[in-house]
Amino acid sequence: MSMPTDPVANLAALIRCPSVTPAEGGALTALEAMVRPLGFSVERPVFSEPGTPDVENLYARLSGNGPHLMFAGHTDVVPVGDEAAWTHKPFGAEIAGGFLYGRGAVDMKGGIACFVAAVARHIQKSGPPAGSVSLLITGDEEGPAINGTTRLLDWAAAKGETWDAALVGEPTNPDALGDMIKIGRRGSISGTITVHGRQGHVAYPHLADNPVRGAVMAAEALMHPAFDDGSADFQPTNLEVTSIDVGNPASNVIPARATLTFNVRFNDLWTVETIQAEIHNRLDRAVARRRLRPGRDAPAAYDIDWGVRPSHVFLTRDDRLIGTLGSSIEAVTGRRPGLSTSGGTSDARFIKDFCPVVEFGLVGQTMHMVDERVALADLETLTAIYERFLADWFAGS
Repeated sequence: MSMPTDPVANLAALIRCPSVTPAEGGALTALEAMVRPLGFSVERPVFSEPGTPDVENLYARLSGNGPHLMFAGHTDVVPVGDEAAWTHKPFGAEIAGGFLYGRGAVDMKGGIACFVAAVARHIQKSGPPAGSVSLLITGDEEGPAINGTTRLLDWAAAKGETWDAALVGEPTNPDALGDMIKIGRRGSISGTITVHGRQGHVAYPHLADNPVRGAVMAAEALMHPAFDDGSADFQPTNLEVTSIDVGNPASNVIPARATLTFNVRFNDLWTVETIQAEIHNRLDRAVARRRLRPGRDAPAAYDIDWGVRPSHVFLTRDDRLIGTLGSSIEAVTGRRPGLSTSGGTSDARFIKDFCPVVEFGLVGQTMHMVDERVALADLETLTAIYERFLADWFAGS
C-alpha cells in the first residue's frame, strides 16, 4: 500500500471533500485512508448536544514507547460564498501557477496534509517515532465548537489518553513560512446589552422614554477609555461593539428597547470575571450620569446577557516544545520565527487544559477568501518543518 508522503496529493484528496461545517463531507474518511497504512488506529466518535448539529470527529493514534505528541486540527471549512466568483472550483483542488486552489487549502486541510506526509516520511526513513503520535481532528472548529475538540478531548481522556505536548496546524504565518509561532491566545467574551425604554410618539417625547439615548451612552462607555496598554506577552485588550439595533421601521415612533452586541478580546491582565465586572461598572457609571437623558429622574434601565462559553486567556511556557519547533523552522527556512499571542481564538484554548500547546501552520493570507489557495512550495516546506520537528522533539525526549 502506498505511503501518503506527498502533501500535495494528500491535500487534494481532502479539498475534494465538501466538508462545510458541520458536514463530514468525506474528509475524515479520506484522512483515515491516509493514516491507517502508517499503523494508526482510528476511531470516529460522533457527539451530540440538544440544539446543535451532530458532529463526527476523528482520533487516530500511532502507539509507541515514549512520550506522546498530539497534532490537532479540523477538516471542516467555511462556506464558499459566491461560487461564481471563484476562478477555480472551490472543491476541485485545481493546480495553477504553482498554487493549489480550494476551500480549506490553508485553513486548515493544508496543515493536516503536511503533517500526515511528515509522519509518513519519518516512518519511511527512520521507522516509527520514539513514542506515540496522535491526530485529534474535529469537524466543528468553524462552527459552534460544542461537539468538536472539547468533547473529543474529554472522550479521549476518559479512555486513559494523556499527552505530553500538542501542535495545532492552524495557519499562523502572516507573510511567509517561518514568520510566527502562536504560543498563546487572548481571551474572548461576548455579550448583548438590552436598554429598556417606553414606546411613544416622537412628537411627545415626555410621554415616552427613548432607549437609544441610553444605548449611545452605553456604547461610548464600553469603548472608552482603553482597558489597558497591553502586557509583556499580549496586545492591549480591545472591545468592539458589533451591532446596535432597535428593530424599528418607523421614523416617527420611539422604540421600546435597543440592543447592543459586543465582543472583548482581553489579555492576561484580566480574567473573565474581572472583565465582566469592569464592563458592569462602566455601564453603571454611564447610565447614572444621565448625560443624554435630560429631565429623567432615574438612570436608563438595562440588562446584559453574556455569551456562553467564554474563552480564557492562556500562554504556553514549555521551553522545550517552543524551542524545538523554533529550531526546526529555522533549520528548514533559515528564519527564526517570532513568538506571538495575536489573532483570534482557536481550539488550542481547549487543548491547553490537557498539555502544553503551540500553533504553527501555513501562511494565512487567503483563508476564508474566494480563491483560497496555497503555494505548492509552501506545502513541501511545511512538511519538511514538521518532519524535522518530529525527529527532534522525540530525540529530545
